[in-house]
Amino acid sequence: MSPEANVLAKHRMERAEAACKEGDLLADQAACRGAVNRYYYAAFHAARALLATRNADSSRHAGVIALFQQHFVKTGDFSSDVARALPRSFEKRLSSDYSDFVEITQDEVVRIKNDVRSFVAACREYLARLE
Repeated sequence: MSPEANVLAKHRMERAEAACKEGDLLADQAACRGAVNRYYYAAFHAARALLATRNADSSRHAGVIALFQQHFVKTGDFSSDVARALPRSFEKRLSSDYSDFVEITQDEVVRIKNDVRSFVAACREYLARLE
């Protein structure tokens, strides 16, 4: 990995960690929509951190998800169970942000939080192995 890619990957992981903390703050205040949004962005930034190690990126969220699947899940670097947090949190964020009359429960927030935290931790561990 180039020094530039390493700096970019670390920066993106810092953003992922910050988004997780923001999600926790919102979840603690029962701001479920906001919490789901921040947890999704935590997964998104973590995925982009790993993509930086492969010099891959996309300007679209669906593109990032597809590239992550291609570069990390299909290669066996990530289990599909852990990687599912990315598309699932994306779908939940889309519906909660853009669909009328969609309510997110505290139980859903807890599930998303746990899945995303596992995903971010796996991304962090992957990056640590590259150093």
